[in-house]
Amino acid sequence: MEGTIIAAAEQIRAAGAGPARSARDPVNLPMIRNWLEAIGDGNPRYEQDGVAPPAMTQVWTMRGLRPAAEPADPLSAMSAVLDQAGFTSVVATNCEQTYHRYLRDGERVEVRSRLVDVSGPKRTALGEGWFVTTDSTWYVGEEAVASMTFRVLKFRPPGSAPTVPASEVAPAAASDVLRPVVTRDTAFFWAGAAAGELRIQRCGECGALRHPPGPVCRQCGVDRQDHLVASGTGEVFSFVVHRHPPVPGRQLPIVVAVVELTEGVRMVGEVVGADPAQVRIGAAVRVDFVRVDAELTLPVWRLLP
Repeated sequence: MEGTIIAAAEQIRAAGAGPARSARDPVNLPMIRNWLEAIGDGNPRYEQDGVAPPAMTQVWTMRGLRPAAEPADPLSAMSAVLDQAGFTSVVATNCEQTYHRYLRDGERVEVRSRLVDVSGPKRTALGEGWFVTTDSTWYVGEEAVASMTFRVLKFRPPGSAPTVPASEVAPAAASDVLRPVVTRDTAFFWAGAAAGELRIQRCGECGALRHPPGPVCRQCGVDRQDHLVASGTGEVFSFVVHRHPPVPGRQLPIVVAVVELTEGVRMVGEVVGADPAQVRIGAAVRVDFVRVDAELTLPVWRLLP
């Protein structure tokens, strides 16, 4: 089986980029307005200049709720091979996007993807599986406007979920924890966590704060990066209680919250040390730091009395 998977991966990788998938609609202001409202981004530049937020790039070429099969797409083709071998479950593990320029109102984009790597079989807390990495590039005509490296884990689900309470389940080893991808834009944040500091990216030109970190200020467009150390306090803006499926390195259930910091930006993190029933929107929280191992420290949130 392992040899068959590797051979199929080599064949798909050798075929290069799959066929281009064109956006169903051109870049348009109504969709941009909907996105800005959903994200809570009040930057007037997008409508004034007729450009789309860079993070919307992938939106234009999404396949919709009932997509047609794309057997020639590298990720679809590799997923079919792994499904056939019994690795039927999937979880995204890494995504890194690069934007070359803004997309303008009226432009129609298309995307092409290629298979980069298939690694496995690997033992994870979710089960045995294979990591599949693809590269995608978005074009307007012949011009590359954005790219993305995307990795998923295709795994064989365990036969049954544990029936013992979460408190009696042994914690996963540090090697099982899903680790963040550290980039040039986020390295300062993770270095801060290791030092016990909650760092927020600040524009070195206009002073605007932003999170998640990015290469360019959304307010003034300058790429001078700085940061400040946050007070570490905030309140729960929204949250979910995750009960299934299992998460590597975590005991379920876990509470994942969007926390609005005192400084005004929002940040996603786990609320620890509290019963899920105690968590509510508007609850005051303070940051804490959990050392996973010598290389990773995670910021978490604790309810204030």
